[in-house]
Amino acid sequence: MIRLEFRKMRRLRTAPTLIVLVIAVVALSSASLFSGDPAAMPWASLLLSYTFMAAMTSPLLAAVLASRLTDIEHAGVGWTLAATAGHSPGALCRAKLAALGLVLLPAVAAQSLLVVGAGLVAGIRGPLDLGPWLGYTVLLFLVDLAFVALHVWLAAVVENQLVSVGVGLLGAFLAVFSLLAPGPFARFVPWGYYAVISYATQRGGDVVYAPPPYAWIATFLILVALVFALATRGLDRVER
Repeated sequence: MIRLEFRKMRRLRTAPTLIVLVIAVVALSSASLFSGDPAAMPWASLLLSYTFMAAMTSPLLAAVLASRLTDIEHAGVGWTLAATAGHSPGALCRAKLAALGLVLLPAVAAQSLLVVGAGLVAGIRGPLDLGPWLGYTVLLFLVDLAFVALHVWLAAVVENQLVSVGVGLLGAFLAVFSLLAPGPFARFVPWGYYAVISYATQRGGDVVYAPPPYAWIATFLILVALVFALATRGLDRVER
């Protein structure tokens, strides 16, 4: 089933879409490096800029990838064909999530590497602390995957894909707002976890590394996994 989803993604040109969005995030994250003195922007500041741009684009990316891959089932008779092959709608959604996760993982890793590479090319001085960058990359992938799961399910139950994309746009706004909002607002808004996973924060006039609240993040990811599992099992009881 996962191999079949990869074939669908090739037809839908998923890879070029991912490449364009990765390049856009890298360009936006590192734009300030080349407009001023790179020495004035240490690695923590670059990571914070990267976090902001990822929060702005990742919710929409998750919505677009999931809705395109799921809409193909609505456009044809994909649900019926899968059922005749013994694959339930819920199993098909889980296969889509697995396939998209395998595509997202190298994309997010490459995105982080390119941002770091842009910092080196621009001339940022000082040692690079790999821990926060690696931690943020892993958590960004996991949160992206959580929202891909949400949008796969939403695209499966709502045939009009404008709904899924609209939710993604709203999520991008909430993710950015969560980075700017004071207090624990971000922890109680799903898209706020794009802000919660940040390893960089501003204290006074400086940007410093700070570990995110791992317990909150783990709870959020486990909750999303449970909801997705239950929701896709529920799809198996819906006649298509």
